[in-house]
Amino acid sequence: MSDQQTSLFNSDPGASGSGSGFGLGGATTQPLDRPKRRELTWNPSADLGLLLLRFAVGGVFFAHGMQHVFGLWGGVGMTGLRNALTAFGFRNVNVLAWVTALTELVGGAAVVLGLFTPLAAAGLLALMINAVLLKAANGFFIAGPPGAASVELEVVLGLGAAALVLTGAGRIALENGRTWNRRPAPWGVLCLVIGVAAALAVYFLLRQR
Repeated sequence: MSDQQTSLFNSDPGASGSGSGFGLGGATTQPLDRPKRRELTWNPSADLGLLLLRFAVGGVFFAHGMQHVFGLWGGVGMTGLRNALTAFGFRNVNVLAWVTALTELVGGAAVVLGLFTPLAAAGLLALMINAVLLKAANGFFIAGPPGAASVELEVVLGLGAAALVLTGAGRIALENGRTWNRRPAPWGVLCLVIGVAAALAVYFLLRQR
């Protein structure tokens, strides 16, 4: 058999004693140095990922805003939006329809561009909270019997908007360097509270009971 050391510890054959720092047989034992993992830091991949998320979430809302404000791409226009809000039991539908459509249009564009992202995404989140509350009884899966009346899409868009509220737009954005972009956590929590409060206020105060 080979006399080569197989222990994970360096040993000094000439050392003896039984005090602290000595192993069996009097050999000193010291852990081998292991390579340290690189610390997790912000990187360009995170910025690219946030840009793609902004395009996905903001782009969908912007497209819906174009459908509602201008009737493009097979949209129902403002008349159809007012009728839908009326069917859901809302009051003051003329004002509420414009607020909804402009939030989709302007908020979606702002999220895509990375401009006032926490506040813009909070507005989009407020819309999706209302949509989920209104359609929750229809079920979750679009592939199920309710089809488009389910809440699957609204949940995904709402959670995506909530993520952007908390993370900010990243560095590939028009607001790069702004205070809320450099410190997204406190601003994100504030805007998240505002968005949720606005959504619940609209749902409970502007609907006929």
